[in-house]
Amino acid sequence: MSESRPSVLILGAGINGCALARELLLSGVSVVLVDNADICSGATAYASRLIHGGLRYLEYGEFDLVRESLAERTRLLRLAPQFVRPLRLYIPTGNRLGGLMSVARRFLGWDKSERPTPPRGLWMIRSGLAMYDSYARDQSLPRHSTHRVRAADAIAVDRARYRWECAYSDAQVEYPERFVFAMLEDARTIARESGCEFRVFAYHRAVRKGTTIEVQPCHASDVSQASNVVPAVHFTPAAIVNATGAWVDLTLEALQIPAPTLMAGTKGSHLFTFHEGLRRALAGRGLYAEAPDGRPVFVTPLAGTTLIGTTDIPFHGSPADAVATPEEIDYLLTAVNRIMPDIGLTTADVAFHYSGVRPLPRTDDARPAAVTRRHWLEHHPDAPIPCYSVIGGKLTTCRSLAESAAQTVIAGLRMPVTRTSSDRVIPGGAEYPANDTTLTGQLNTLAARTGFALESVRAVWSLFGTRANSLLELSQERTAELLPDTWLPCSVVRSVIRHEWVTRLDDLVERRLMLLFQPRLSTACLRRLAGLMVEEGALPGSAAEAEVAATIERIERRFGKSIAG
Repeated sequence: MSESRPSVLILGAGINGCALARELLLSGVSVVLVDNADICSGATAYASRLIHGGLRYLEYGEFDLVRESLAERTRLLRLAPQFVRPLRLYIPTGNRLGGLMSVARRFLGWDKSERPTPPRGLWMIRSGLAMYDSYARDQSLPRHSTHRVRAADAIAVDRARYRWECAYSDAQVEYPERFVFAMLEDARTIARESGCEFRVFAYHRAVRKGTTIEVQPCHASDVSQASNVVPAVHFTPAAIVNATGAWVDLTLEALQIPAPTLMAGTKGSHLFTFHEGLRRALAGRGLYAEAPDGRPVFVTPLAGTTLIGTTDIPFHGSPADAVATPEEIDYLLTAVNRIMPDIGLTTADVAFHYSGVRPLPRTDDARPAAVTRRHWLEHHPDAPIPCYSVIGGKLTTCRSLAESAAQTVIAGLRMPVTRTSSDRVIPGGAEYPANDTTLTGQLNTLAARTGFALESVRAVWSLFGTRANSLLELSQERTAELLPDTWLPCSVVRSVIRHEWVTRLDDLVERRLMLLFQPRLSTACLRRLAGLMVEEGALPGSAAEAEVAATIERIERRFGKSIAG
């Protein structure tokens, strides 16, 4: 590594680690980003995919966190419109006064038990939403409203159980994985323009030898052992930031940095369905309801599917082993069928599921939902290299977390903060169409200009936003072959392999092309993807069949998704 600028080692290439890399580069700090697995392969990929202010945080008195989250929601809607879009959520309720005393006791800190919360009533929900709107100060989104369940504009829920629905505005990011890669693209641009070094190492580990770090390939966990895996790199970082989320304690142990136990994450599982009746009932809106035990349940439209989540269960062991259990799936199906009995979801309607471990701090709270969702930077004064750990964090606050963490790290380097990301548009956001009518016209124009079917243009646009223009224009230099059972041009896949740190086949399937959301994912598709990786030098030809087999096994075991053919 170059000694001309201080280099910070960031461990963990999730949304927080990547946002921090971008933030440090803006102030002229070189960055080495290392992850034992793939980019955004931890909690980032297994979230509820909401960009929200945290309505529930009001019950625990975390008003500053709600303000920060709402401010970031507004900012992301403006700076990343290609990824973050408004979502109207409806809260059904069946009484007026429910939950007032229970929430009051919790707010005052008198109740930390695991007793179920009584169903929240209309008055409490309205009060919370009025405060929520006040904190948001966002004129671009409609304020909350109340609807009778029998009204035409309400979502069809159980009329015997519910009498009203309170609607409010939040936002959703369909593909946080694609958002992360856009941030990394921006980070590369910043590094190129500023003369900083920016290096990304997926499937690598950082080994500390005194004050020197050796970045080594993780061959044991790399099925493909692709030709694009680089040899070990040695350098002396000016600081280390441990942004490995639920792995924070394990990372500190591997680095031999003394620290108390910092994390106690909970497992959140989600399931996805293509059920047409549920999709029609939502009509582009989401439900935010309560399970019988008082836990929040989200039912939201997402990328052609409907997402149902989430659970909140204390988890012990490696976060990489978290998988949705049959009990959790049954819990979520039961909750939805209780809210919307006419839908009648069964396990046969579950297209796939996933589970991740939230990076929550260790606390004495018995109730998982009561554990704070705040974030902070923990300093490790006994480390031989200046070292910090990111505690907490969520999708919504990734940018503000990165800004505050960068300020601390840069101050320790005795450097000034020269720029921040507070007004920096995510690549592709500046030219994004302002409304659906403009978007439809732009897609039709692009289809006519490139000669691709409109379905192909839509498929590429959903992943890349305005970057789809250049990707499809470039595709004209090659055959317009489509990836089997999809509308994605193979030439676009080639570009992804070349520029987005693809090492394994599941990198493409799960986190680059978002193929889990395809109604049909076939063996033919996986084999063609492996073939493209071989052609681009990202996978040895001799390993292609083994890679396909390993990916099929992983998808069926971890996501419960059947592979066609």
